[in-house]
Amino acid sequence: MTLDKKSFIKNIEKNFKFEKNPSVAVSVSGGPDSIALLFLIKEWTQYVNGHLISLIVDHNLRYGSSNEALMVSKYLKKKNIDTKILSIKKINILNKSMKEARLNRYNLITDYCKKNNILHLFVGHTKDDNIETFLNRKISGSNFEGLISMKKISLINQVCIIRPLLEYSKKDIINFNKKNKYDFIEDPSNINLNYTRPVIRKFLKDINENKRRKIYLDFAKIQKNSKLFNQMISEILVNSVLMANKEFIKIDYDKFKEIHYLILTTIIKRIFNYFFSKSLFIKSEKVHILISKLNSDNFRTFNLKSLLVKKVNNCLIFSKKMD
Repeated sequence: MTLDKKSFIKNIEKNFKFEKNPSVAVSVSGGPDSIALLFLIKEWTQYVNGHLISLIVDHNLRYGSSNEALMVSKYLKKKNIDTKILSIKKINILNKSMKEARLNRYNLITDYCKKNNILHLFVGHTKDDNIETFLNRKISGSNFEGLISMKKISLINQVCIIRPLLEYSKKDIINFNKKNKYDFIEDPSNINLNYTRPVIRKFLKDINENKRRKIYLDFAKIQKNSKLFNQMISEILVNSVLMANKEFIKIDYDKFKEIHYLILTTIIKRIFNYFFSKSLFIKSEKVHILISKLNSDNFRTFNLKSLLVKKVNNCLIFSKKMD
């Protein structure tokens, strides 16, 4: 799919809603995806008379990262783009994993957005990134909702995360940058085979075309059925929930027990995310333990990380655990 400024602006206007004269941020690594997204969003903010800031995260994970962040910042300032470098504190770097880096990045950027009244954060994930996420989650045994992978819109720490490049391939984006003469850098971690994502990327590159096409078709089927899946989950919740507010969710116990455990896993995770930021991760194993205990006649309470699940008469009550 050809990526150009005019069609991109039309796509933004058609698929997303914003306040008047929106103030938005773009997460920028300096790589081709985020650079393309940044200049596209720059065009759009000028079109809607909005304000744009680029946020560069220095992960402090490898030698030279601070210099790279400064180099990208200088380039963007020459292009008259408001830019801020945010640095991960070394106290938050424990195991140097990709997952930890992602959580640190989102926590840092969304905290900045909240403090500065920025409601929308754009990130440069592409079609290729989504396929890699799909394969990674498939290998890990994710359920249907996990296999849907990244969504165009999600909410993290009360900030709306928007991914408008999910329909475009890496090749489309590279071509866009070359055509418009936008400079970008490549993160060396993208080819470091000590990390899972580069290994998956290499696998996709090395397999034959038929196998690659089958993976893309499998992913397309998941995407096609995702709306029906979400509709089903919503209908089950509506039929089961007796009362809900900021403090608790009350659910019909008998109806809840009748739901298939795979669907129940998704519903419980959604209830958990209702009370907590998505940056607070909950393991499926813990949810499965809760589900197994629900069928017990003597079930009374269960602590699901920071969520208290309590049976009162014929109701299940989900609420935040009191400190």
